[in-house]
Amino acid sequence: MKVVKFLFIFIFCCLFFGIISLFSIYKYVENTLPDVATMKDVRLQIPMQVFSSDNKLIAQYGEKRRISLLLKEIPSLMVQAFIATEDSRFYNHHGIDFIGIFRALMMIITSGYPSQGASTITQQLARNFYLNPEKTFLRKIKEAILAFRIEQLFTKSEIIELYLNKIYLGNRAYGVGAAAYVYFGKKVSELNLNEIAMIAGLPKAPSIFNPFYSYKRAINRRNIVLSRMLEEKYITQNQYNQTRKEKIKTCYHSPKIDFSAPYLAEMVRRTLYDKYGENAYTDGYKVYTTLISKHQLAANFSLRENLIKYDLRHGYRGAAEILWKLGEKPWKIKKIIEKLKKIPVCVPLIPAVVMSTTKIEANILLSDGLQKQITMTGISWARKYISETKQGLKPKTIDSVIKEGELIWVRRVKNTWWLCQIPEINAAFISLNPNDGAITSLVGGFDFNISKFNRATQLLRQVGSSIKPFLYTAALDKGMTLSSLINDVPITRWDSKTGLEWKPKNSPPKYEGPIRLRQGLGQSKNVVMVRVMRAIGVDYAAEYLTRFGFPDECIDRTEALALGSPSFTPIQMARAYSVIVNGGYLVDPYYILKIKDYYNKVIFEVNPKISCQNCIDIPVIYNEKYNTNIESNKSDNTQNKIMQLEISDEHINQKKIYAPHVISAELAFLIKDALMTNIYGQENWSGTAWRAVNIFNGRRDIGGKTGTTNNLRDAWFSGYGPDVVASTWIGFDDNKRTLGRTSNYGSEMGANSAQPIWNDFMKFILNDISIKNIFLPKGIVSVLIDDKTGKLGFSRKEYYINGTEPKDFALEEIGTNITIENSIDREELF
Repeated sequence: MKVVKFLFIFIFCCLFFGIISLFSIYKYVENTLPDVATMKDVRLQIPMQVFSSDNKLIAQYGEKRRISLLLKEIPSLMVQAFIATEDSRFYNHHGIDFIGIFRALMMIITSGYPSQGASTITQQLARNFYLNPEKTFLRKIKEAILAFRIEQLFTKSEIIELYLNKIYLGNRAYGVGAAAYVYFGKKVSELNLNEIAMIAGLPKAPSIFNPFYSYKRAINRRNIVLSRMLEEKYITQNQYNQTRKEKIKTCYHSPKIDFSAPYLAEMVRRTLYDKYGENAYTDGYKVYTTLISKHQLAANFSLRENLIKYDLRHGYRGAAEILWKLGEKPWKIKKIIEKLKKIPVCVPLIPAVVMSTTKIEANILLSDGLQKQITMTGISWARKYISETKQGLKPKTIDSVIKEGELIWVRRVKNTWWLCQIPEINAAFISLNPNDGAITSLVGGFDFNISKFNRATQLLRQVGSSIKPFLYTAALDKGMTLSSLINDVPITRWDSKTGLEWKPKNSPPKYEGPIRLRQGLGQSKNVVMVRVMRAIGVDYAAEYLTRFGFPDECIDRTEALALGSPSFTPIQMARAYSVIVNGGYLVDPYYILKIKDYYNKVIFEVNPKISCQNCIDIPVIYNEKYNTNIESNKSDNTQNKIMQLEISDEHINQKKIYAPHVISAELAFLIKDALMTNIYGQENWSGTAWRAVNIFNGRRDIGGKTGTTNNLRDAWFSGYGPDVVASTWIGFDDNKRTLGRTSNYGSEMGANSAQPIWNDFMKFILNDISIKNIFLPKGIVSVLIDDKTGKLGFSRKEYYINGTEPKDFALEEIGTNITIENSIDREELF
């Protein structure tokens, strides 16, 4: 009896002191525990997603991949798989499963290892939200208290929904939605039992039980999940038997990007990071850009293809790398494949290694282990590169060009493989909607992985003859007309201070005497442009350029201005050409349409300034403040700021406002029409952009202007089509090398190297767009004029601002087409 009594007292004291100890521990940690009510407002870490205007995913930023789902969107079989495996008594406990703890202890005693965890789903949720992963007794106490509090505040459905969205499942996948895509490339609703069981087995050790790390362990873990589901009667015996026989077919699935636009996506990323810091990558923002997928795909293809074509024209520079030389022991296949897989692919170029060569064929190995052949067809272009202006002879055998052990670049052309190389030349392309400034496509270089420098927005380069339409606009505003005669003869000017002469020349150096201003623009006559600017004045011309958004600090106030000496960026050029196309309005380029937050609420929606081509009551009012939307810092040519994004509710549901009207609709119409002449020319002469004539089948709603700088360092083309303006530049990043020439292609001027990019882009996007009819502004009249004199005649139709049209007919001398007025030496006038 004494022993029993003593034992009873001992047990009572143990229980008493145990309760006291537990209560003391509880009071000790109580004040250090977070308020679980914050889980009601929790924001699961969801990456930022960037979309095009037509809802195509173009980028995703954030380390954690998560697709937030409602419980009703998750298959019941998936819920049952997790409950069976992680917490079979989930619906019967209040956060802590004492029966489960006892069962787990018995398993350890009887089997010697823990085959089943003791933590409930609620405890795991508490751990994931509030606690670190360290395994200590104090942490388990905190976990239990938090689990109990969570059960008091949340329903079971809310808990399991949070858990299935929060749990880490390996390979940067958080939640079952992300795991379904990462492992199987599917939505969670598309998973079968085999796939569900594999995912449900991951929480215990996601880095060990995933099939990428160990297929065998993943299979064993999946089978344990299936066993638990069978025990809980969630699946039948037949389902269990059948699924155990199945293999796990999986591979890593990256975020499904619909198309690539890395340069603009980076602009978006930087904008949101500047606004939200690191939270930009975790708060689930959805950013909808102005990009149009068709435009961006066309821009990507056109720029890359034409850079590659330029590179092929100028010869083969040699292997990217030599892995082993002739006579040395070749690398093993496995080592070669490992090397190739580490090299980023530059679409459409693929790295390869030459395994063997003969006079007529080369055997190459790709990173996927496949071997392909290059024949003479794919190597015939590879004349030896000597310089941009000189190339060697056409190769006669393959083994004279590439050799065994060389790492090269190749591309597939139809059913053949071609030797290729990553271009040293680079380019930029940007297209805008001229009516409101929306950027519809943007390519900042050949490949973002090679260079993240955004040439479309950051590159300042001399623009050459691309500047002429704006200077001619100034001349028309000063009183000239498109039929004004300007003397196309050489100019020589001596500088008395330096003793040097300045002799601007036409390219080609051909002179035609007095010609109309339209022809001067259409044929890009340099001496005509210089004479026009002398007539209107350099300061007036320089000041006038700022109307088109060009920064004043980038504009030289010398006669070289007429030949395009200022340096601007492609986006500034596109913006300026938009003024001509949209009726004279200086729109602001922008690239974000709207932003949605974690709750799918629109927190920003753009309210762009728009043009109004049909308005007749908006006066032309110019002010320097209109140039502040896009600025360039001349001391640092990598800087080119686009309109700053202010995110606030004030931007939503605003009324439309008009952009500054900086030139009249009549002036804009005249220059826009003259730019069409650059493509189609007129009888007896062709425009500098004549290469576009056959491409566009004579449609008369396009126009553009070439641009080439001294020593062929830069080439440009800017132009328009229905509701689109596009500008492209091509050149070398170091701004020292010439674009050169080839014997069979000629000089790499704007029309030869830049315009093909523009042509290919426009041909693709206008393929299914109807020709846009031309409507004359109210103040425009058309009259028939004489070609030679620009006076009234019967040669062709010309447009004028009402009141500036010629009033007199041309007076011809007998037997000639030259007027009396043309006998006057106009050198002194212009």
